[in-house]
Amino acid sequence: MATTTATTAPTRTRPLGLAQYLGYACGDAANNLAFSMTSLFLLLYYTDVVGIAAAAVGTMFLVVRFFDAFADLFSGRMVDRAPVTRWGKFRPFILFGSLPLLLVNVATFTVPGGLGSGAKLVYAYITYALLGLLYSLVNIPYGSMAAAMTQVPTERAQLATYRVIGSNLTILMLAFVVAPQIKGSGDLQHSLTITTAAFVVAGFALYLLTFLTTREQVERQAETVSLRQSLGTLGHNRPLLLLCLSSLMFLTGMISLSTVGAFYARDVLGNANLFIALTLAQTVGTFLIAPFVPKLVRTIGKKNGFIACGVVGVVALVGLTLAPGSVPAIAVILYFLAGIGLGGVNTIMWALEADTVEYGEWRAGVRTEGTTYAMFSFTRKMGQALGGAAAAYTLGFGGYVSGRNAVESADAIHAVKLAAGFVPAAFVIISLLIMAIYPLTEARFREIVMETAERRIARLETASGAHPAQA
Repeated sequence: MATTTATTAPTRTRPLGLAQYLGYACGDAANNLAFSMTSLFLLLYYTDVVGIAAAAVGTMFLVVRFFDAFADLFSGRMVDRAPVTRWGKFRPFILFGSLPLLLVNVATFTVPGGLGSGAKLVYAYITYALLGLLYSLVNIPYGSMAAAMTQVPTERAQLATYRVIGSNLTILMLAFVVAPQIKGSGDLQHSLTITTAAFVVAGFALYLLTFLTTREQVERQAETVSLRQSLGTLGHNRPLLLLCLSSLMFLTGMISLSTVGAFYARDVLGNANLFIALTLAQTVGTFLIAPFVPKLVRTIGKKNGFIACGVVGVVALVGLTLAPGSVPAIAVILYFLAGIGLGGVNTIMWALEADTVEYGEWRAGVRTEGTTYAMFSFTRKMGQALGGAAAAYTLGFGGYVSGRNAVESADAIHAVKLAAGFVPAAFVIISLLIMAIYPLTEARFREIVMETAERRIARLETASGAHPAQA
């Protein structure tokens, strides 16, 4: 399509205030009571508490998380087909889906002890798959809402920043609350059940704050978007497709690191409680980079910021495999650098996703926040599947022995280092190579938003009979 000179402003929206940013952050803080709890501790729980072999868990991660990915597409269609209510299009999903999600999170970490080995595996498959479905039904509307709250690039970057801050606060809390239980609890199963039950109360309160403070302001077509329109939007959205591929590779690497974090502290560094220090270092790194992301976007753009932060992350990941386990301070520093690099990429990625919504509307003439975000989340879930499986299989190939009191071989410990370092670094490098050909620059994005606004105004004028051709 030819580029036209933009003279019309995008949808006029109220500037977002601190209450909206904090409320949006609360939503991802609540999301991560389930998401990060599973990505950080589920492999360890299944192997060391339930007694499932690492390779079997790796297969389950692949199967269930692939199912999760398709659950995202299903959820995206439900969101796009949902009517606009007095609470908006997205917030009702958060209000009514959050409590079931949090309750199933408890069930996931409460495998009945009296079951046989096969029955335990079946229970794990069922509860983990149900958790993924419910998470999709809450997270897809939550993530889609950013594109509906504002079209201002700096405000979208701020929303992404606050979102990452909210999630990392939860990750930090999990490190302090759950990590000591790995070594210090005589009955880890009981303590995890109590902990996840407490998360039900805290998580629902956070979701409620999100529901009460966020608002959808961007204008949209009133009619329901058909499946054909949704698929047409995706098919012509090259920036979204490239972002999804890059996200797939990036999440594979990042989840591999997070999956073996507790193993790295316990088996490589020799002290499970050091997981708190590693998580704290990574979270501090993410907190330090997050406030600078909007400025980074204004200065060099989202694409270049993505690549620059990714390079920092790769350096840190390579270091985690090469660093001596006898000097924990080096690992702490490398986790801090990983927080800066990977946290910066992950923050910018959310702002990029919101931009692809505008591109899709510009190309296809319909606005599909739900399906667009679902497609993006679909590939992130695929990355979670591959990352969790890559970590579990790496441990399995290295001879890791399941069981809480097992003694690991030198090969098994080296496998943990590979799963935390070289393996994720390779995937992040591929992610950066894909992002290098991402086509949507900041200047082009502004032109697209203006053109879309002009078309919307023209349609309204035509519908009202005020178009000059009908005068």
